[in-house]
Amino acid sequence: MSHDMSQLMLTFAHKCAKEGGTSAKEQVLLHSVCTSFAVKLRETMNEKKERFIELLRSTGRQGIEEVINYLEKSGFFTAPASTKHHLSFEGGLMEHSMNVYDVAMALRGPIVSMKPEMEERLPEKSIIIAALLHDICKANIYKKTQKWNKNDQGQWEQHDAYETDYSRMPVGHGEKSVIMLLSLGLKLTLDETVAIRWHMGAWDLAFQSYEAKSNINEAGNRYPLLSLIQSADNMATHILEL
Repeated sequence: MSHDMSQLMLTFAHKCAKEGGTSAKEQVLLHSVCTSFAVKLRETMNEKKERFIELLRSTGRQGIEEVINYLEKSGFFTAPASTKHHLSFEGGLMEHSMNVYDVAMALRGPIVSMKPEMEERLPEKSIIIAALLHDICKANIYKKTQKWNKNDQGQWEQHDAYETDYSRMPVGHGEKSVIMLLSLGLKLTLDETVAIRWHMGAWDLAFQSYEAKSNINEAGNRYPLLSLIQSADNMATHILEL
């Protein structure tokens, strides 16, 4: 995200607030998210990494140092977020995870203002854990490769790209992140486990599985952290990163 994009988000937020077109609550929510991101998007990758690690350590959670060590060794901080869609470049996975955290925290404030009882249901430390580590399952699945594409003149040219390799631990997505974190010794709350497991929403459902559908519906009804992380993940992926 460029400085121009962050400025555009601020301008859009102010325009909505002035001209209407959204409810008062929606304007507050939009302005909170956009204003927060105007600052966060100007960080360098090294600054993002430092803030990422500082946030994890701030939780004081049992096993967090083991997780940080794994992130360093596995290449998490240099991995892309995807092979050809959002943030498909070196460092994209870390940037996406930070974006999810920043969106989630920007959303939390207005939500708590509108519904104060949500303050205890959406603890900041749980948002840190769930947002920053929801995609740890991607840490070791990307490999650099070379691909060919036609340029604007119709000529074939080679370029750097990524491909995926799921052979190390082919057990899924959200559930893989949970398994990895628990195996590293991280102490997860049930809310965090549910939020990480189901952060992909219906996209992560087993084909026509009644049991999976029942589980995700119950999770959505019982755990507001799940809805917050799902929303932040979708907003980061489909609004900020494309």
